[in-house]
Amino acid sequence: MDPLLPFVAELNLVDHHCHGVLREDLDRAGFEAALTEADQVSPWGTSLFESSVGYAVRRWCAPLLDLPPHVAADEYLARRHSLGAAEVNRAFLVASGITAFLVDAGLWPERLAGPAAFTGGREHAVLRLERLAEQLVGEGATGFPDRVRSALARTPAVAAKSIAAYRVGLELSGERPADAEVVAACERWLAAGGRRCADEVLSRFLVWEALERGLPVQFHVGYGDRDVTLHRADPSLLTDLLRATERLGVPVLLLHNYPFHRTAGYLAQVFPHVFVDLGLATHNTGHQASRVLAEALEIVPFGKFLFSTDAFGLAELYHLGALFFRRALSDFLLVGMRRQAFTEADAVRISHLIGSENARRAYRLD
Repeated sequence: MDPLLPFVAELNLVDHHCHGVLREDLDRAGFEAALTEADQVSPWGTSLFESSVGYAVRRWCAPLLDLPPHVAADEYLARRHSLGAAEVNRAFLVASGITAFLVDAGLWPERLAGPAAFTGGREHAVLRLERLAEQLVGEGATGFPDRVRSALARTPAVAAKSIAAYRVGLELSGERPADAEVVAACERWLAAGGRRCADEVLSRFLVWEALERGLPVQFHVGYGDRDVTLHRADPSLLTDLLRATERLGVPVLLLHNYPFHRTAGYLAQVFPHVFVDLGLATHNTGHQASRVLAEALEIVPFGKFLFSTDAFGLAELYHLGALFFRRALSDFLLVGMRRQAFTEADAVRISHLIGSENARRAYRLD
């Protein structure tokens, strides 16, 4: 195994998409369910500790809790419980080397704490667009477009996020919807009960409104929980919308992307406002992360790729996301230098771009 390049090991990372960490301790079933995008542990399968990410926890997380590598799962969980959630969160978040977090707090806000509370780092809000719509539609369809505009104008968030992939799929038209279409969509929504925002017109309206106000928009793409119909989460389905919004000059950021990470790289190459990452695929692929990252970086310009963990609930996922990202990036750069694809100075530049500078530029964090 190649050693980690020192300049990669020392990177101060900006996690451009993540969630909070759980405030409470978990039993084994709760921990395993939080390890992956699965909603529950299957009674027909083996333990989720018997997966790439599960083995990674036992190998790479155990030593941070003063346990030997590859400790048994029950021993790991017993030690974790004895330390308490706050200490576990602190240990893994500090070890990650992440100094700034862009946090989507749209899920379980009452159960989750912001990651920066455990590191002293900076935290920036990401506004979930569908949640905003669900909060505003209760006041009625009439005036909904203006209420959205007002809320976006006031938000302190540095970016917005669309989960259209979950709700309607990513085949969004490039046409900007008129207010009358939006009101009609709201009326249909309210007539159906007014719960989840799941209308193509509304998804498109929310994205246009955010971009026109200069808010970068993140899209969930590809791998997610079972609410996603995977073929409808292919980023190539966004092509019409990307063509139409290019003129705005505001970043569109494609999250996760696996197994469409090569497709996402193509989109980042041909559209100047498109950026991509690997997100939760990094820790879920575990020891295979180097191969997947190399595939993701095949054609993407290095100034268009960002680091993220998409960590949710478990602080271990921040640590593993950063650890496997560093190992994978180091492997990629070492191979490139050995083949004289670029110099060591170039490799240092690439590592800083991907580790933090691309995020700072795309979200204007400085």
